Order: sequence, then C-alpha cells, then structure tokens
Amino acid sequence: MSVTVATFNLNNLFSRFNFRAEINSIPQIVDGGITLSFDTEGFKARTFVGRLVKAKDDDETFKIAARIKAMDVDVLAVQEVEHIEILKQFNRDYLDNRYPHVVLVEGNDSRLIDVGVLSKLPIGAIVSHQTATHPAEPEKRIFSRDLLQVEILNQHGTKLFNLYNTHLKSHFVSFGQDPVHGQKLANTRRQRQAETVSAIISRMERSNSKFMLVGDMNDPPESAFLQAMQTVDGIELQNALMNAKETGPPKQETEGQGQGPQTTNWTHRFNQTGEFPRYEQLDQIWLSQALNEKFIDAFIERRTKHTGDGSDHDPAWVVLNI
Repeated sequence: MSVTVATFNLNNLFSRFNFRAEINSIPQIVDGGITLSFDTEGFKARTFVGRLVKAKDDDETFKIAARIKAMDVDVLAVQEVEHIEILKQFNRDYLDNRYPHVVLVEGNDSRLIDVGVLSKLPIGAIVSHQTATHPAEPEKRIFSRDLLQVEILNQHGTKLFNLYNTHLKSHFVSFGQDPVHGQKLANTRRQRQAETVSAIISRMERSNSKFMLVGDMNDPPESAFLQAMQTVDGIELQNALMNAKETGPPKQETEGQGQGPQTTNWTHRFNQTGEFPRYEQLDQIWLSQALNEKFIDAFIERRTKHTGDGSDHDPAWVVLNI
C-alpha cells in the first residue's frame, strides 16, 4: 500500500472575524440594498499585539490550495492555522473536500496559530501534548504551539503509523527586546522543545514502532538546538528529506544576491537586508527506523517566486510503501 505524507506551513491561514451577534429579523430591502449594524458588544474581533487579525488574502489562499492539489498526498500536516473551522472551510471551499478527516486542537500560541492534520485515510487516536513541561521550568508549558499526535489508519481500521506534528519556537525577537538576549532565549526554548519532543515520543513509542515526526522546526537539521529531537529512546531518526527531489528548478537569484541554493535540501528562503539570501530546511520529516524501512522517495514542491507562492515555506512529502 502506497501512502504519501506531507508537511506544509500555510503562513497564517486566518479567518476574517468571529461574530457572536444574533439577528432576529432581516430588515426589509429598500432600493436594492440592506444595512446591518452591530454595537460594540455585538461582535468579537481577534487581535494580536494591538493589530487586527485579518483573513489570508484570497489570491494567496488559492496559491497554497493549488500547491496542495498538485501534491495530492494522503495525509497533510499543516502549521499556522487559526482554528479548526477555518481549516474545514479551506478544505471545503479550496480543496474540494478531498480530505474527509480534519484534526486541529487549539494550542498555546498567543498569535492564534495552531497545527493540524488533513487526511484521506481514517484517523484513530488524537493526543495533544500542549501541556508538556520541561524540567528546567516545570511550572511553564514548553511548546509554543503543540506536539499533536495523530494515529493514521488504513481503510480497514488497522494502524499504519503515528504522526507527530509540531511547530517549534521561531527566531522572532519582540520589538524593544535586546536582540542578542532575545535570540538566546528563543534558541534555549527551541532546544528544550526538541528535548521534550524526544522525551514524549520515547514514552509513547517502542523501539520498533512506526512513527514520523514532521513540522516547521524553525532551524535546519544540523542545528545544535535540534539534535536532541533526532534521537528517540536512544535510536536515531532518519531525515527523510536528505535527498528530496524538487518538482521544479529554484528561481535564480538576481545579480549581486549570491549563487542561490547549493542543495535541493531547503524549504525556506530568508533574505535579510545587507546579506545574501539564506536557504534552509526548516520544514522536516523524520522517520523511525521501522518506518524508514518503508521509505520509497521524497519530494519538495518548489516555489516559483523568491517570496513563495502563498506561503514563505515550500511543502515537502514522502512516499511510503506500507
């Protein structure tokens, strides 16, 4: 049985607003128009650090949908989704309801971004590890979002593997915060998150279990801050994207912007002012040894613009023969 599994950061898939108003009667239409008014207690708008949380631009949403349709995978792990209703709406209105199983558990992020799963295959147990803590700060939740564990089944209800989806701490430093100290704190938290991922999976899985860890790790695989995550119960996980194939060539850099990517092993391009663009594999797929034995191939759906097509991340997927 061939199974394809992908990871994709959808880059702020937000809804526009969250009304909580009640309309008992619709006013009579006059001159072909209608006006509905809401007082300040009649609706709730979502904000973050004082700014209105706006819906993703429709053109950008169509672009990420087109990329998902092009991959047409069986299981899609997603990051940066506001809530399950917008994920269901996205699946219905943009993906033609191709994924009958939709999973999202509200996590810890103050920016309202969560991780979720869309699947053509049946889903069994769903476990959120968002309340996990790290020994260094046992009173504080360690995950910025969540570590979402989803059991993937075949059509007969037999378990195929466990999927762990996460989105680790970014490099973002708040305005007004010392950049050096802020970056140190971000790196420390990401490292502790990686250590916690390893501890949780070691507890949940056996040495011969079939499972995969996917998501936006916000650091490349070689980062010292991610090393703990790559070993579970003393056994190394396999980087499934090490030799991934591109669906198309990368867009060439303009003159004076460096040589561009030196490997196919990247999913994110960061262009800092005054520096050459940096290409890194932030989006990752790690396989247990038992699942790696079922590995066939890996791909990255390559962007056509430097800034990305609907997202600043490129989706990646693996093909397994289970």
